[in-house]
Amino acid sequence: MRYGLLIDTGGTIAELTERVRKVADAGVPTAAMSQIFGYDTLTAMAVVGSQVPDVGLTTAVIPTYPRHPFMLAAQALTVQAATGGRLTLGIGLSHKAVVENMWGISFDQPVRHMREYLQVLMPLLRGEGADVDGETLRVHAFPLEITAPAPPVLVAALGPKMLQLTGEVADGTMTWMTGPRTIEKLTVPGITAAADQAGRPAPRVSVGLPVSVTTDVDGARAAADQAFAIYGTLPSYRAMLDEEGVASPGGVAVVGDEDEVARQLRHFAEIGATDFLVAPFGDDEARRRTEALVAELAAAER
Repeated sequence: MRYGLLIDTGGTIAELTERVRKVADAGVPTAAMSQIFGYDTLTAMAVVGSQVPDVGLTTAVIPTYPRHPFMLAAQALTVQAATGGRLTLGIGLSHKAVVENMWGISFDQPVRHMREYLQVLMPLLRGEGADVDGETLRVHAFPLEITAPAPPVLVAALGPKMLQLTGEVADGTMTWMTGPRTIEKLTVPGITAAADQAGRPAPRVSVGLPVSVTTDVDGARAAADQAFAIYGTLPSYRAMLDEEGVASPGGVAVVGDEDEVARQLRHFAEIGATDFLVAPFGDDEARRRTEALVAELAAAER
């Protein structure tokens, strides 16, 4: 299993560059960055990645609605050109409350939107043109004049319909707030069956969860409930917590001492995860121990 660290994107670009450099120096294969209310992640990755070699860069995730797929393809290929092809492009729908209330865009037909979005995005990334006359997108675009390899595209697919679409069209899924029982019973079989039926390679399954190496397990779960409370209120993540049978984000957080956290992370590989993006949380000591363990586990995989 390939390990990565979800890093804080706050502060200056110089500070962000230093965080990514520390990930690379520790031997962790991937630095992942979210796209929320801070820097444009792809622009930051082009800058940071051009200065820090030897580490993969993963977006976790880029919302589709505010970016036309033509422009996202151009941005992603620009990052590939700047970094020597180290990008993994994670994309997702975001949430109705954000798309409609903040951006003023209709969230109607989200699965169809993603299908048509991928019908435009994927060929453009491969250096082809795109011709799509859909219900949500109508695009007739020439190939982009950028010489760079197509990045793997992972879709934040959680439910059955999105998993089926992702298995048919994209390179894999990227989950968040999704526990091991759900990964084993829903995510892996759903996306794998769809990829098989479409004649596509085995999909990547990238799992993302809060992780804290600590001896205070109960305290860590309570801290996760507080730090990640918003995810228990968003419908897509709420559905994953319910599927797992837990009440709140603390129920899916990976917590314990080094041996216990390592056991839990390895279990995800055993049930079909190909990647794990660790979101460290807790006090400074817990974060330090978490990052050190991820580096150790990554080294063991090499």
